[in-house]
Amino acid sequence: MSLTSLTRGRGRRVAAGSLIAVTALTLSACQNGTDSASHPSSAAAPATSGANGAPSTGSSAQSSGNAARPSGMAKPSAGTSGVPNASQANPSAMTASDRCTAANMSLRLGRTDIGAGNIRVPLVFTNKGKKACTLRGFPGVSLIQRDGSAVGTPATREGGAGGAVRLQPGQSAHALLHTVNEGVSDIPCWNNSQIVFVYPPGSKESMTTGSNGLRVCGGTFTVTTVEAGSPS
Repeated sequence: MSLTSLTRGRGRRVAAGSLIAVTALTLSACQNGTDSASHPSSAAAPATSGANGAPSTGSSAQSSGNAARPSGMAKPSAGTSGVPNASQANPSAMTASDRCTAANMSLRLGRTDIGAGNIRVPLVFTNKGKKACTLRGFPGVSLIQRDGSAVGTPATREGGAGGAVRLQPGQSAHALLHTVNEGVSDIPCWNNSQIVFVYPPGSKESMTTGSNGLRVCGGTFTVTTVEAGSPS
């Protein structure tokens, strides 16, 4: 084979290789162009930076959040979930209660009911204030002597919690104290009491009234929830 023929053959191979390379690059460029249009790269549109170097898109989001926050609500502190505190979430919970208190009521024992070995005595609360108030629940009741010494143990609760009782000025509600007659049980009776010491439902202030010699027997001393009215 002559040198001329060898040179021509080599030239054809180089030319063919170059054509294949150009074709491959062209196809690659087309494919890349199609992908970029379908799935834009984040690098193609970089976020501009604010004065502190943070992306301006983040600053816009923060501004939008501030605009959406209701007027008067404090910005949540770092590390919190952003939930308002109790006073913000439920302002009505901060208003004064209309609960009847020891200061605006009087207390007395009603007429004793004795029957079938049981003794029940109404504990009567009367609204002596100038506006309506509400009682709900069980009073706390103990029997004491005049020197303040306790007689037995405080009354336990009897029955359900009941509903709220709305008392207009001058109106009354009552709870029932319950014990049993002497001899009904082998458990000894307590000493006679002189004073009934009472916490009205929901109150931390006490009231007292004379016990009329009430004596607990049979280890039974209970109190019911308050209900409207006063037994005759």
